[in-house]
Amino acid sequence: CAAGKGTFGTDEIVKKIKETSLASHVNTRELIVPQLGAPGVAAHAVKKQTGFKVVYGPVRAMDIKAFIANGKEATDEMRQVRFDFRDRLALVVIEFVRTLKYLLVAGLVIAAISFFFPEATMDASIFRGMTILVGIFSAFFAGTVLTPLLLPWLPGRSFSFKGLIAGAAAGLGFAFLSAQPIAGAIAWILLISSVSSFLAMVNFTGASTYTNLSGTIKEMTIYIP
Repeated sequence: CAAGKGTFGTDEIVKKIKETSLASHVNTRELIVPQLGAPGVAAHAVKKQTGFKVVYGPVRAMDIKAFIANGKEATDEMRQVRFDFRDRLALVVIEFVRTLKYLLVAGLVIAAISFFFPEATMDASIFRGMTILVGIFSAFFAGTVLTPLLLPWLPGRSFSFKGLIAGAAAGLGFAFLSAQPIAGAIAWILLISSVSSFLAMVNFTGASTYTNLSGTIKEMTIYIP
């Protein structure tokens, strides 16, 4: 992700080597770089500017010790990129917590608006506000939790489409449980699906090994409008 966005690459590595005076602290002139950082790193440029040879290490940091012990040779297992349930669950926790503050702000603002309806009683306003909060939470939950966890089983290839499907399912469930009228049900399904699709795209498209840069650009071009 960082390599694709340009925040981890040749310039950043060279900058940090010089800022920390790395050459004066170590005897070796080799630098182990994450395998997935390769798209943003020009090994020859790093060597020319710093004197450090770039060695592409394993995919996961936990394998670095074994990589060094093996003579800096990566096994097939070290080179294998996984995005299994455990990996997706880790992203779920990070992304859900990160977006939770936006969920709370958006929900409270919209819920507060419900108190200004002229015909609203206190009980009706509270009920409407809670309904809105649950609806918004459903959208966030579908986009940041359901989509990544159910990734292999949701139809489609892009995160946006998968988020759309998860959002539609969450929207149907919300509309049914909250006994929405037809117009309200349609509106909520469209809203929850859209928010879920957007969150799935922006949170996970660039934060996983599931997509590539050209695919990400194509997906955003299609789904953001």
